Amino acid sequence: MTTVQPGSGSMVRRILLGSQLRRLREAKGITREDAGYTIRASESKISRMELGRVSFKERDVTDLLSLYGVDDETERAALVTLVREANQAGWWHSFSDAMPNWFQTYVGLEEAAALIRTYQVQFIPGLLQTEDYARAIVLLNRPHMETSELERRINVRMRRQKLVADGDGPRLWAVVDEAALRRPVGGPAVMKAQIQRLIDAADMPNVVVQVMPFRFGGHAAESGAFTILRFPEQDLPDVVYLEQLTSALYLDKRDDVDQYVQVMERLSVDSLTPESSVELLSSLLKEI
Repeated sequence: MTTVQPGSGSMVRRILLGSQLRRLREAKGITREDAGYTIRASESKISRMELGRVSFKERDVTDLLSLYGVDDETERAALVTLVREANQAGWWHSFSDAMPNWFQTYVGLEEAAALIRTYQVQFIPGLLQTEDYARAIVLLNRPHMETSELERRINVRMRRQKLVADGDGPRLWAVVDEAALRRPVGGPAVMKAQIQRLIDAADMPNVVVQVMPFRFGGHAAESGAFTILRFPEQDLPDVVYLEQLTSALYLDKRDDVDQYVQVMERLSVDSLTPESSVELLSSLLKEI
């Protein structure tokens, strides 16, 4: 039976519930098509349920459990409870107008992660951005965005940062390319405050900041920026998040994830140590 850690988000509960239903179905040798017929749904609907991509109806889950031969009342009750918890709206749902659907999925995963490891080459990681820096980034692509929409987007980013600032959320390990540090975003004053923010963050017990310096030359992350999310639940695999301009990829197949984990490990070894990274950040601060 899947165990869900306290504080896990609804997104993780959906994924865990979906994976449990998939295991039960496969153990009985039942096709997705037959499962879909049982709950008056399509095969693709079963696939989305098993991936945790849609919300769950209690009746659908109980019907599937009966089809899969789950008669134990304790097990059924635990899974039905998971349905109710998985359908609870996270705080980010009230900001659905300020971020695309594909990013809401990421925020839900981020909320439930135990460890977030990220490599960023163009911008400072979102969880470590100042308000002014974040505002300048958002306006790069939409310079004429209405003030109300802009501020809601910034509010989402600042709300996400509470995960790290409170110290009760996930550990954050950020590798930042020197290019992101030297690219002037928002002007000298904004960059100066942003560099100082990184120095302050590096002093937090749950945050590691490393810089990949220019002088190292080519390195393992030739494919660009990526983020790896690790969760406290043993049943939930690591997820690699790759953001694109109008969508995102979420990789959870072991072979894919392992390759990104290896790249992240090499980046961590090849980058400046946390102590040396702070020294570089301090020197950059004086240059601005």
